[in-house]
Amino acid sequence: MQDGKPVILAIDDDQDVLDALRMVLEANGYVMVEAHSAEEGLESYRQTRPDLLIVDLMMEEIDAGTRFVRELQALGNTAPIYMLSSVGDHLHANADYAALGLSGIFQKPLDPDTLLAILRAKLKR
Repeated sequence: MQDGKPVILAIDDDQDVLDALRMVLEANGYVMVEAHSAEEGLESYRQTRPDLLIVDLMMEEIDAGTRFVRELQALGNTAPIYMLSSVGDHLHANADYAALGLSGIFQKPLDPDTLLAILRAKLKR
């Protein structure tokens, strides 16, 4: 929390995605911290200890998102983590996201209403 607002760490190498997320999140009472790589994301995580994380599946390397999640687990993260993916809905059928340490998967393009509903439920707002 920052000034009574939940902090969301969004990690994506696409600035347009981050800008769109920021517009939705900040307009609805959340604080967004952004990072452009898994490495930047780890540093931001250590500095802010966010309430929830949204991580792109494929950033600078194909498995950067999943490696990032494993590193968070090693740090003892308890905040919900959502993977952001453009690979399509079949990812839900082919991956056990809970086994990967994820709370769920968002599909690109991200639907703002779905995002906000999940944030309200997970962050009890």
